[in-house]
Amino acid sequence: MNLTPEQRAIGKDNYYEAIGVTRRNFMKEIAAAGAVTGAGLGGMYYQYQKIGDPLRVGVIGTGDEGQVLIGAVNPDFVQVVAIADIRPYNIHRAFHGDWASDVALGARPGLISKYKWAGEDEARKKVKVYDQDYHDLLNDKDVEAVIIALPLHLHAKVAVEAMRKGKHVLCEKLMAHNIAQCKVMAQVAEEKDLFLAIGHQRHYSVLYDNAKWLIKQGLLGQIHHIRAQWHRDNLPGGDSWQQPLPGGEMGWIQKKGEDQLSHVKIDKILDRLNEMKKALEKEKDSSRYRQLERRIAQWAAWDADKAIKPEDYGYQSFQLGSDKRSALEELCRWRLWERTGGGLMAELGSHQLDAASIFVSALRGDGEKVHPLTVHAVGGRHIFPLDRHAEDHVYCIFEFPGQKYDYSFDLGYRDEMTNTPEPGNGVPSFEEDPNKRVVVTYSSIMGNGYGGYGEVVMGTKGTMILEREQEVLLFKNSDTSSRVSVKSEKGASVLDTQASGSPAAAVAKAADTGPVSRGYTEEIEHWAWCIRNNAPKKELHCHPAIALGDAVIALTSNVALKRCHQGEAGYVRFEKEWFDVNNPATPDGSSVESERQRMA
Repeated sequence: MNLTPEQRAIGKDNYYEAIGVTRRNFMKEIAAAGAVTGAGLGGMYYQYQKIGDPLRVGVIGTGDEGQVLIGAVNPDFVQVVAIADIRPYNIHRAFHGDWASDVALGARPGLISKYKWAGEDEARKKVKVYDQDYHDLLNDKDVEAVIIALPLHLHAKVAVEAMRKGKHVLCEKLMAHNIAQCKVMAQVAEEKDLFLAIGHQRHYSVLYDNAKWLIKQGLLGQIHHIRAQWHRDNLPGGDSWQQPLPGGEMGWIQKKGEDQLSHVKIDKILDRLNEMKKALEKEKDSSRYRQLERRIAQWAAWDADKAIKPEDYGYQSFQLGSDKRSALEELCRWRLWERTGGGLMAELGSHQLDAASIFVSALRGDGEKVHPLTVHAVGGRHIFPLDRHAEDHVYCIFEFPGQKYDYSFDLGYRDEMTNTPEPGNGVPSFEEDPNKRVVVTYSSIMGNGYGGYGEVVMGTKGTMILEREQEVLLFKNSDTSSRVSVKSEKGASVLDTQASGSPAAAVAKAADTGPVSRGYTEEIEHWAWCIRNNAPKKELHCHPAIALGDAVIALTSNVALKRCHQGEAGYVRFEKEWFDVNNPATPDGSSVESERQRMA
C-alpha cells in the first residue's frame, strides 16, 4: 500500500509472500492433503466439518451484498430455499448473476450457477420468491435460518422479527443503524437461544488469522502504530453509491451547440438498454451475442424497478437543500442518507477498524477483543455537491491500549477514592503504564484511489502490510529490502528467504490453490455448522458482543464527525458501558428501551 515501484520489485524478488504461512506453506500443505472439497480450507483451518443436512436458508435482501453472500454459499452447508426482495433487478441478479462485468460475475454468480440448475424455471421450483412482503418468508416453516443483507436501517428490525419467529440469523455488517438497536439484537438472540452472526468477514479470513498469529508470536515486536485506509476513485457522476435511478431523474447537461447547461430529465438506464439492443442487432460473434443478451435482460430488470412504490415499504421522499429527493432515490441510494445508512465509517471504516482491533487484540493473549480508548475525527463533503448526507472524506485517529497498558486509567477500573485498581476487574499484572498505546490512523476518501485499501501494522521489529484482503508483505524493521524468517503455525515448515530458493517458484506453486478467500464462505459454513451441532454461541467468530464492538467504533466515529461539523472538537472518549450488550448506555443517544418498544 503506497509502495514505490522499486519497493514492490524488491518485495516480489526477495520476500514477497514472505509471510508464507497462508499462501506458501500452510495452503500448499492443505492442498496437498486434498482439502479442496466439502469444508475445504476453512473447515481444515478452523476445525469444523462438513454437515450432512444443509441448513435451509432464506435470503432477505438480494442486492449487491446479498448476492456476494449467495455467491459465497457452499451447497454442502447451505441450501437457499427462499429469497425476498422488492426490486425486480435484485431478484433477476439473484438467479442469473451480475453480468455488468467479469469481476461482478465472479463475485455474484447467481443461484443458477451456484447450484448448477438448468435455468430459471428449475431454480424457481427450488427457491420461493417473496417480492411483496419479507414477513411471508419469515412465516415459511421450511426456512430454518435467514441471511439479511438489507439497507442498514432495516438490519435490527428484520433480525429481531426473524429471531422472534425462531430463525437463526446471519446479518450483513454493520450490525445495526444505532448502538441501541445492536444491543436489542444481542439481547433477543440470547433470550431466544439462537445463533446471531454478523458479517465482518475478516474474522474468517485465513490471511488475517495468520497475520494475527504472527503478531501474537512477537514477530513485529511491540506494536505502536497501525495505518489503515480505503481510497476510491469515485467522482461526481461516477459514484458507485449513486447508481442511475430507474425511470430517470432531473440532471444538468450541456446540449450540443449550447453554451448553457440545461436542466433536463436523464434516464441513463433506458438509454444504455437501447444502446445494447442496437448493438445486439449488429453482433456476429456468438459468445459476445450471448453475453449481450444477458446484459440486456439484467438492464431490463433494472428498468422495471421504476414500477416499485417505495412508500409502501417505508421509504420516504425528503428535501435536500433546494431539491426534493424521491422515496425511490432513498431506496436505491440508501448508503448516502442519514436515515437509512451510516456513511463511510459504517460501510468501509468498520471493516478496517475491525482489522485493527483484531491485530491489537492479538497482543493480549486471552482471546478478548480490545476496544479503543479515544477517537479524533474530521471529514466532510469535500468534492461532491449537495447530493448526499454522507461525507466523501473521513479522517480518524484512534488510541487503543497497547500490550502493557494499564486499562484502569481510561476505562474506569480504578477506585475513585484511593486511585487503586478495583479487584476482579482484570487489571493487568504486568507493568502498568498509561502511555503504552497503539495509535491507529484511518482515512476513507473519494476522488483518488491511490493506495487502494489495506492496513499497515508497524512494530519495533518489523512492518506488516495487508493489501485488499489478498496479499501480505512482511518486512524486517522499516527496511523494505530486508529478509525475514517465518515459522508455520502448524509447526511443519520454516520459511527462510535466504535459503529457500526462488520465492517466485514457491508462489507459483501456492497459486494452484487459488486466491485467498476473503472469509465470506467460511463465515457462512461455520454459522451453519454451529447451528447443526448446537455449538456454544460464542463459538461464532463474530458473535453479537464482537459485532457490537465494531459498531460502537464506527458509529462513535460518526458522533465525533458530527461534533466536528458543529464547530466543536471532533473528539470522543469511549466508555466501557457502550460495549456491554446488557448495559443501556450508548454513545449516539439511542435508547435501548425505545428501540425495544419500537420493535415489539
